[in-house]
Amino acid sequence: MTSPLDVTSSSQFRSELPKSLTITERSLAGLKMFTELEELVADNNLLGNDLQLPRLPNLHTLTLNKNQLTDIEALLEHLADVTPSLKYLSLLGNEACPNQLVSPDKDEDDYQRYRYFVLHKLPQLKFLDTRKVTKMELMEARARGAFMKVVKPKSEAVPNEAGSGSRSLPYTPLPRGSRDAKNHKGVFAKCRYIYYGKHSEGNRFIRNDQL
Repeated sequence: MTSPLDVTSSSQFRSELPKSLTITERSLAGLKMFTELEELVADNNLLGNDLQLPRLPNLHTLTLNKNQLTDIEALLEHLADVTPSLKYLSLLGNEACPNQLVSPDKDEDDYQRYRYFVLHKLPQLKFLDTRKVTKMELMEARARGAFMKVVKPKSEAVPNEAGSGSRSLPYTPLPRGSRDAKNHKGVFAKCRYIYYGKHSEGNRFIRNDQL
């Protein structure tokens, strides 16, 4: 006896697959079978920079809010490759999306530069996060978007002058003997300029008999 699955064509099987999907299992395994997917919600799933989506040619809506995405450039290049029809993208709640809700040290200018960079990589987007993409943003993204990536400056340690492996102190213009507050040493030097006080502003109002 032939089972129903044996006589079901692949086209009929694809037509029965959902076109909208919400993921709550913190894994994207199994998405390959949803080739006709149009909407994907994968919020709050602890997804990181190793995120890999299958090719979803019909996907137009993707939300990845509140995950652990930090590498915005790698993510956008991946999405440009596997989701060519993407029109709506939301990345709120990720470090890759700089805003004051996630990063208190970021401001509206950082967020706007992020939008320009995203639109440079994905110029077909109509909505990004919670805001509609404007014509002015697209023009700015085409002109300068490649240079708008928001990066966090790396903290570089000042080389240790003594060449030892001890922890280097923050930069200071003070001489070496005056840097350590616990082991302070006085520093003496000569100065060409000698101050006599005759040009002091105070001497213009105080007489000698008042000193």
